[in-house]
Formats: sequence, C-alpha cells, structure tokens
Amino acid sequence: MLIQILRHTPTWVFIVFGALIWLGLNQTRARTASIQRVTILPLAMVTLSIYGMTHTFDAIGAYAAWATACVVVAALWLRYAPARNAYYDAVTARFSLPGSWLPLALICGVFVTKYAVGASLAIHPQWRGDLAFAVACATLYGAMSGLFLARTMQLWQIARRTLTVAHA
Repeated sequence: MLIQILRHTPTWVFIVFGALIWLGLNQTRARTASIQRVTILPLAMVTLSIYGMTHTFDAIGAYAAWATACVVVAALWLRYAPARNAYYDAVTARFSLPGSWLPLALICGVFVTKYAVGASLAIHPQWRGDLAFAVACATLYGAMSGLFLARTMQLWQIARRTLTVAHA
C-alpha cells in the first residue's frame, strides 16, 4: 500500500520535501542570521501547520487542541530549555547561532504529519469527521508549532536583552 501511496503522490511534493530537507540541513551547522531570517522559517512552518489543520478539519475541538498544544509546549520549552550558545551582536544586528538538528526534525515532522494525514484521509475519507482523529492530528501540529515559536521567542529575548544592555 505504501508503494501505491508514493506512486500517487505528485512530483512537486517530493520537490518541496527536498527543499525543506535542505533548509533543515542548513540549520545543523553554526551560522549567522538576522532577526528576520530566524523568524521566517518558523513562521512558515507554523503557517503550514495551521494550513494543514484548517484545510483538513472543521471541528472546533481541533482548533482548541492545536492552540493548547502550541501554548503548552512553547511555555514548557521556554521554561526548561534555555537557548545555549546563541548570541546577538547589536552592531551587526545578527545572531551567531550554533548548529542544531532540532529544526530539521521539526520540519520533517510537520511535513510527514501533513503527508500522513492526507494519505490517511485519502484511504479513509470518513476520518475527516472523526473528532478523535482531528484532535490527535491538531495536537501534533500544535506541539511542533509551539517548539518552532518558542525557539524563535528565545532568540528575540536574547536580542532584546542585548539591546537593553547596549542602550543602558
């Protein structure tokens, strides 16, 4: 059945997946980036997450599950996973960032979730109205979005603290 699913997948899906893998692999090595640059990818992935959910499910419970998972995971990450080795240079307005495999894992997670949900609904269209399926998928989308947002918020906090000290 997996072979059939892959055969019926449009070519552009594999191209998008390849581009996302490339973006994620770029995050695995140390680099510098502007605040705009570190914000674009997470916002794009959160948008993909929301798009995947809103264009698939219409249950209000799914929206509540997405929002709850997003907020809870972001809050937990911000509290218990401090940003390590990320610095903001106020003069150049750029971050020095260590490499991390987490963005690649999250990018793949959002993509694979969207793909798996689409394939599941193609095989079982009745699941579109199944609240439990919708809530499970939305919770997964929300949790990954929360991680993306929390990591970006950490960088914004570093920049804000640096600018506050620089202007003091």
